[in-house]
Amino acid sequence: MMKINVCSETEIFHIHSEGVSTSFLDCINLLKKSKDIKVFANSEGIGDIMHCHTWGPYFFWRGLRYKGKRIYTAHVIPDTIKGSFPLWRFLMPFTKWYFKQIIKYADVCIAISPRVEQVVNELGTKTKVVRLDNPLVIERWKRTPELRKKGRELLGLNENDFCVLGVGQLQNRKGCSDFIEVGKGIPNAQFRWVGGRPFKFFNDGNFKIDHDVTNAPNNIKFAGVFNHEEMPCIYAAGDAFLFPSYQENCPLAPIEAAASGMPVIFRNSEEYKTLYQHHYYKADDNEQFITLINKLMYDKEEYKNGLKISEELITQFDSNEIRKKLIYIYKSMLNN
Repeated sequence: MMKINVCSETEIFHIHSEGVSTSFLDCINLLKKSKDIKVFANSEGIGDIMHCHTWGPYFFWRGLRYKGKRIYTAHVIPDTIKGSFPLWRFLMPFTKWYFKQIIKYADVCIAISPRVEQVVNELGTKTKVVRLDNPLVIERWKRTPELRKKGRELLGLNENDFCVLGVGQLQNRKGCSDFIEVGKGIPNAQFRWVGGRPFKFFNDGNFKIDHDVTNAPNNIKFAGVFNHEEMPCIYAAGDAFLFPSYQENCPLAPIEAAASGMPVIFRNSEEYKTLYQHHYYKADDNEQFITLINKLMYDKEEYKNGLKISEELITQFDSNEIRKKLIYIYKSMLNN
């Protein structure tokens, strides 16, 4: 039986409200479905292979036991700190250097998007790079009337409200202020943003976002952080999902929202053009976001089309297929 030690500093430091934490938990649950794999999380035990999802010092320390058997999933690239952390311009040279050390330390790097794969390959290290999408357990996010009712209670919504949902950390990169501006342009819809600040004062744009949130009109609410188990209810409460983020690699929130059964609107980003295999709604600016949301609100045929687009979008991330590919990576590493 193959033993896999899955690691992440998000669990060690109790950072549970961001995508890497979700990916770490999903990876564990995915592997537990395989009868021929035993899974250890962080320091629970020693495995044949270490698979780490974060790039902090813990990866180096824990990896000492796994020379030649280290896998690192690259969820972020140096550009991710733009709009995420204050003084990112001064941090960028060190971040690029440190990122290269992480990749060199790994024996296999899993790149979650074509953009991540490109950035890692440009480093010129000897580390083997493999492309693999984030897995989506589709059945977990299926909405039911019960989930929708509970989610609407949690978000303070009435039964007939049209709710535009946003999920992400409160930082400039995620487009929180744009979410508010779009909400101002559609006063007859309810806007709810779910997410917090896992890095506290080390989030870029804290003061501006606080000001914008405080002065937002009554149809826009920032609901804070909900635990992983409550998120199916939160997604089920939404009628449309707005994802105005400026930089992403393989974001989980929009495909979770799509799996929940609602149209998803992305910012028109170069990263998505190479990532997604199917069509998706996209907009260049707030005016186009407003136009698209109004179409979904008042045009039933457009809304049905949005649901079909979401159904197609998530097929790329089927967890069963991704689990097979991940296990193949493990077995190839052990055989070599």
